[in-house]
Amino acid sequence: MTSDETEPTIFLIPGHWLGAWAWDDVVEHLRAARHRAIAMTLPGLDSEDAQRSSRTLDDQVDAIERALAQEAATAHRSAVIVAHSGANAPVSMVLDRHPERVRRVVWVDSGPLAPGSVFAPDAPADLEELALPPFEALAAQASLDGLSPDDLERFRRRAVPEPGPVLRQAVTLTDDARLDIPTTLVCCSISSGQIRELAAAGHPMFAEVARLTHVDLVDLPTGHWPMWSRPADLAQVIASAVSPTR
Repeated sequence: MTSDETEPTIFLIPGHWLGAWAWDDVVEHLRAARHRAIAMTLPGLDSEDAQRSSRTLDDQVDAIERALAQEAATAHRSAVIVAHSGANAPVSMVLDRHPERVRRVVWVDSGPLAPGSVFAPDAPADLEELALPPFEALAAQASLDGLSPDDLERFRRRAVPEPGPVLRQAVTLTDDARLDIPTTLVCCSISSGQIRELAAAGHPMFAEVARLTHVDLVDLPTGHWPMWSRPADLAQVIASAVSPTR
């Protein structure tokens, strides 16, 4: 194996309301361990983009595709994609379109989506964007465990509303080769045992997990945003998934 084959580029894709900034602490730990890590801000989540509310899921997929293609052309490295939470929609589509480009996918308190999945199927057609809800409401949907008052203040201050078109668009998947990509599930707010049970039962959120050919489940008990509550530990889990013999 060449060094390029053993040391892929790690692309970190944040979930809803987040930009590349959400990964800052994790990136610092990964780079300190001499990993090449690139955090992305997806289209629609750049606060300075005047057209951000019209960005679509296809736009987000295209942005990830371009980043993968540019890295392959300039650095000749394979890619590992790390996807948090709602990034599972564009990342699932990227894996479907380009399974040969991705050496491993790491889902952070997330997982692969099934064909036809829509994040907000009941969202009205005229919904332009979805702002970060009050933390009391958010906590009913996703665990805030481990987040300090400073974490929450930064989250509120830097969060960007999620574009309505992204929330309404269905995930299109056609190539089962995506299921053969080596996969790591980092289990935070839901344990690995619970995920295995839900996948075996055919739960819609985890049905695709049962179809994966090569999957490792790693428990990292904390809330839904481990990049803030346990950044060093999350970086170590990612590093171990990227370079298991390092």
